Amino acid sequence: MSDKSKARKDYLNWDEYFMAIARLSAMRSKDPNTQVGACIVSNDNRILSIGYNGAPNGFNDDIFPWDREGKPLETKQLYVVHAERNAILNYRGSRKDLEGSKIYVDLFPCNECAKEIIQSGIKEVIYLRDDKAKTDEVIASKRLFDACNVKYKPINLTNSKKIVIEL
Repeated sequence: MSDKSKARKDYLNWDEYFMAIARLSAMRSKDPNTQVGACIVSNDNRILSIGYNGAPNGFNDDIFPWDREGKPLETKQLYVVHAERNAILNYRGSRKDLEGSKIYVDLFPCNECAKEIIQSGIKEVIYLRDDKAKTDEVIASKRLFDACNVKYKPINLTNSKKIVIEL
């Protein structure tokens, strides 16, 4: 019989692991201001899909307007695909598999992403930050989630973790 006391103690729990994958996905974003990642996970802790915020496929990032302020057609808001939407659209399996799943995001979803999360059947949102909690978009998201029985909670981190990956 093996000695269980020799097992590592500093491993990542499931929530930390999936949030780290969402954060790693966010590093693909070319947005100079806000990088967001998302990771969709099944009930049995299998990664179904990931996504990050960025330009739609085929839209040249070099001509993409990354500004946050200005005339609407000259800012990113009308063009960017949010991480949650990308994760849902990137999923290539049966849509039935998304039902009852969880999504890990580092920024609380906006109302548009909340609607897509609800429509796809995702039943839980685990988030790292809620920086825009007082905006109409996030207030609407929470109302939508509450009305549609989608749970949401901040990730429970007992200690802040710094994860370093060398390639």
